[in-house]
Amino acid sequence: MFHVIIPARFAATRLPGKPLLEIGGRPLIEWVWQRARDSGAASVILATDDERIRAAALNFGADVVMTSPLHASGTDRIAEVVRARRLEPEDIVINLQGDEPLMPAAVIAAVAGALESAPHIDIATAAAPVQSLDELLDPNCVKAVCNGDGRALYFSRAPVPWPRDHVTDGRPQAFSGALRHVGIYGYRVRSLLQFAAWAPTPLEQSEKLEQLRALEYGMHIQVVTLEAAPPPGIDTPQDLERVRGLLG
Repeated sequence: MFHVIIPARFAATRLPGKPLLEIGGRPLIEWVWQRARDSGAASVILATDDERIRAAALNFGADVVMTSPLHASGTDRIAEVVRARRLEPEDIVINLQGDEPLMPAAVIAAVAGALESAPHIDIATAAAPVQSLDELLDPNCVKAVCNGDGRALYFSRAPVPWPRDHVTDGRPQAFSGALRHVGIYGYRVRSLLQFAAWAPTPLEQSEKLEQLRALEYGMHIQVVTLEAAPPPGIDTPQDLERVRGLLG
């Protein structure tokens, strides 16, 4: 059994009011909520600090928790929800970003399943094979490095692992074995609350990757390897039009 919490903010720099933007006659956040419901979650909760989002969510039947507007991240927001709903320490919570209307329900369930199958895992996430050299070199494409059992060793914006025997003029010529991180997280509640209590760490601050805090403190992050990355979420007006073409 697992729960999905969807953090949703109204203030987005490139797309203000993003959760309420219309796709196929429905607000974006409703599409995300439906993906979570299709995953088999025991509950799906929207976490927001904006009354407009709350009103829209209640209109399509969602469970909503109002949270502080001062949170630095979605992780902090879902931690507040976990406390408010008094979830048990061993309960499993999936943090599904509110701008991922194309996230397959099967991926949500697979991330939860990784935690359900192994009580020693603190956090689970997903990754998929890098598809091109441009992707490997793109700092916006976060790479995951794992051991043979799928335990995360590191996450980086840099091109890792570096293909030392396949480099020409300082540029990699191979990307086989590289993994692209997919931004969905599952937490055991005890691990989530511990993580949220820790201050940001040096590697996290350097790479601007929150998951490095968990690794620096020694948490076990398990990576579920997918055959292919899900379609990207919505960050720009171009992304919105792309998704409207698919779902509109």
